[in-house]
Amino acid sequence: MLKIGDFSKLSRISIRMLRHYDEIGLLIPDSTDDFTSYRYYSEAQLPLANRINALKDMGFGLALIAEILEECKDAQAYKKHLMLKRTEIQEQAESTAKRLLLLETAINRLGKDDHVMKHTVNLKEMPQRFVASLRDIIPSYDMEGTLWHQMMTELEPQKLQFDAPCYSIAIFHDKSYKESDVDVEIQMSVHGNYADTAHVKFKTIAPIQIASVTYQGGYEQIGEVNECIANWIKDNHYEFDGAMFNIYHVGPATEKNPNNWVTEVCYPVKKI
Repeated sequence: MLKIGDFSKLSRISIRMLRHYDEIGLLIPDSTDDFTSYRYYSEAQLPLANRINALKDMGFGLALIAEILEECKDAQAYKKHLMLKRTEIQEQAESTAKRLLLLETAINRLGKDDHVMKHTVNLKEMPQRFVASLRDIIPSYDMEGTLWHQMMTELEPQKLQFDAPCYSIAIFHDKSYKESDVDVEIQMSVHGNYADTAHVKFKTIAPIQIASVTYQGGYEQIGEVNECIANWIKDNHYEFDGAMFNIYHVGPATEKNPNNWVTEVCYPVKKI
């Protein structure tokens, strides 16, 4: 039998935590002296202690560890819990990476300029275009890639001829920002005659006047760009006149490095 101090050293669990594990029924001493209340553990309990440590290191809470130890009597049941935790941690890692990118971008800008980054707003007319169009409700803005994948999959047999320039556009039809179920239409400029598919339609888009900003880098800059365009529209006595859209001159489909992406943020406008 092992005294609690010796078991603490061998298991790498503090005496305080061993007492807590005993209280909650997670790791109960092999025996307890009725007179002194001293706890004694057996060497056979070290594998259980190691399993608890491993699960804690993976991020499981004590309540869930107790549930896993109770339920998971075979490898498959144990694996199911591990895979769920892996998915959770991956989602947390992606969220953390986005926050880090925002912080790094802000820090880099402050290092170069003490003022807010300024962008050039251009007022121009987009010419008439013939496009392949796919519009659908998607769960969130960052799921836009699923629309592009669907379009390319459905149109692949028709061997499209892309226009020059080939505008790759995403139009956001909701009248306000939405956190879910967003109405997005993607368009790609083409020339030639093609048959509509189950979800992709071909149509002609009339010329449109826009105020736009073209910038290089990741999409985390769009908030600043929107602010710049809003101020320009106010100062130059224009008003918004339709759904905003992005033109992806260089995007994730052809360039993996976000620093090299080139996006044009566009707002249809008219003179007041």
